[in-house]
Amino acid sequence: MPRPRAALDPWLAPLLLAGALLAAAPSFARELPPALQGGLQRVGEGELRWFGLKLYDAALWAMPDAAAEPVDDEAEVAQVLAADHALSIRYARAVSSARLVELSLGEMRRLGYEDEAQLARWAQALARALPSVEAGETLVGLHRPGEGAQFWHQGQPTAALEDAELAAAFFAIWLDPRTREPRLRAQLLGLAERAR
Repeated sequence: MPRPRAALDPWLAPLLLAGALLAAAPSFARELPPALQGGLQRVGEGELRWFGLKLYDAALWAMPDAAAEPVDDEAEVAQVLAADHALSIRYARAVSSARLVELSLGEMRRLGYEDEAQLARWAQALARALPSVEAGETLVGLHRPGEGAQFWHQGQPTAALEDAELAAAFFAIWLDPRTREPRLRAQLLGLAERAR
């Protein structure tokens, strides 16, 4: 005689429903602040995981002319990144401003930025640009090569950085060929097939 099916625990049903809704929800990394909407086109997107835990979704946006064609090589990547481009990151877990700044500076050091006095100045600027985030919140940075960068948290402006070298160093964390996450870089640039 077949065993009767066990009833679903009352606490499990809401968790399963919430998980299904989150899985179906669009990535907020796909959204830009109102000030940038209509001016940039999404190039690619990906996610960062650490030991299986999702840290964030990210998307790269570029000028429509630069984003229109698939990128095939580093020369084309350089063309895309020579014009204004934005990186949007939707965090899967809470991260403090201090931790975001610390991680950013650590990656910049790894990429060869070694002037500690300069890095200390950059830390102050990044602290204004990168507030603490909760799970599900989005930070967006717009890189204006040769000029600087502007940042938004949940669609609201946080800071404008008029330091072209700092802006280049910050975006290099994700977009430089020497990035710690080459697979994510390839996804952001639409090179995902080449990264496999």
